[in-house]
Amino acid sequence: MHRTQRQTEILRLVQLRGACSIGDLAERLEVSDETIRRTVKPLVSEGLLAKVHGGITLPDAGREPPFQNRMLENAEAKRRIAERVASLVSNGDSLMLDCGSTTAFVARALSQHSSLTVVTNSAEIARTLATNTSNRVFMAGGELRSDDTAALGPEALTFARQFRVRHAILSIGAMEIDGSLMVYHLAEAEFSRSVIDQAEQVIVAADASKFGRPSLVRICGPERMDVLVTDRRPPAALADSLTAAGARIEVAD
Repeated sequence: MHRTQRQTEILRLVQLRGACSIGDLAERLEVSDETIRRTVKPLVSEGLLAKVHGGITLPDAGREPPFQNRMLENAEAKRRIAERVASLVSNGDSLMLDCGSTTAFVARALSQHSSLTVVTNSAEIARTLATNTSNRVFMAGGELRSDDTAALGPEALTFARQFRVRHAILSIGAMEIDGSLMVYHLAEAEFSRSVIDQAEQVIVAADASKFGRPSLVRICGPERMDVLVTDRRPPAALADSLTAAGARIEVAD
């Protein structure tokens, strides 16, 4: 592959995923990490890409897109993931869901379940599941974020810590190659940690665009996750990290 062809492919991959790690690009293009770094250097100089620790991203990818945009991104993959997650939940189960777009899809997929006890900081998820009168839905208090009507802050953390549930279902902003779960906002990471602490089983719902994608704030390592539900098998290095940490990978067909 000639240099210009390699640059074109790198641009295509980053534009498709929003961000890529150096290692993932090297594996995909079958070259060394150093070759990738040399190849992307002119693209960074031209402002087409931005360097972050361990990878490259679109110039504005350090910011999370608006919630309604995220509901449209990879919507079919998120729908399949949500259906698989819903299949892991039984009628009568207790669960916590955070405020991501993928968990909003999970809430829709759970609409045919009954007698659920649901704890969430997302007004969107609460509204979706509270319409079933057999469910009990508890909504965290605190300041509501205008973008996605999520409650965050000390009040939401205190609220979540009062419950003990069967499943924690989380969406994430990114998953690093070592399996670390990442989001864009500190308050979201704090809420996710609280949810993880209160659950018997932690399910992470994430489409493949999140793999190796740089983000800002670390929630935790892969050892805190029991199940990853995704739409495509993770890259080999990431899959090895998850398996070594004891996480089960389920691919939604």
